[in-house]
Amino acid sequence: MRAAAWESATGPDPREVAFGAVAEPGPRRVLEVGCGRGELAARILAETGAELVALDQSERMVELARARGVDARVGDVQAIPFADGDFDCAVAAWMLYHVPDLDRGLAELVRVLRPGGRLVAVTNSEESLRELWAQFGAGAKRSHPFNAENGEASLRRHFAHVERRECRGTVTFADWDAARAYVASSITRAHLADELPRFEGPLAATRFSVVFVAEKAAA
Repeated sequence: MRAAAWESATGPDPREVAFGAVAEPGPRRVLEVGCGRGELAARILAETGAELVALDQSERMVELARARGVDARVGDVQAIPFADGDFDCAVAAWMLYHVPDLDRGLAELVRVLRPGGRLVAVTNSEESLRELWAQFGAGAKRSHPFNAENGEASLRRHFAHVERRECRGTVTFADWDAARAYVASSITRAHLADELPRFEGPLAATRFSVVFVAEKAAA
């Protein structure tokens, strides 16, 4: 249901921006943490020619990623099972806000990157889809430890250079049922789905994501 909602999206697609940030330096070895079903990992493999390893804490997600031909393994970003400087590029797409110890996870990502290597990290703004979440009043307000507003400060504690690539646009929910289905598919706010007030017609909402490109200091 979440993927269906983005079919109406306008503006730059953060998934495309993230892929471009991974591909542009021509990496030979890539690590994706929190790979989910493996869609991005499979694309990186197919279109860049890089060697790729993917980690996810969910055995089911690892199974789904492997079905796409991805070398996926159960693992935790807070304890990455690879040697120092093993990768040219790391990817963390919409997952760092789930990490219990964010600084530990970022330190691990820095460790496994070669000098001058980059992390591509994608997250959303706290204001993204504000027109949808405003339907619930203050009850839907969430503050994540890694978002468009605070993510840069977290990254600068670990990386020598951090760049923001902003992706702004809109997404339109065709009707109340579509909006409710989207809320129900949310990891942190699914419990609100039945509280969504009824409305007529489409609901247009502002979307705002950021692709951070963080580079490790060169040797």
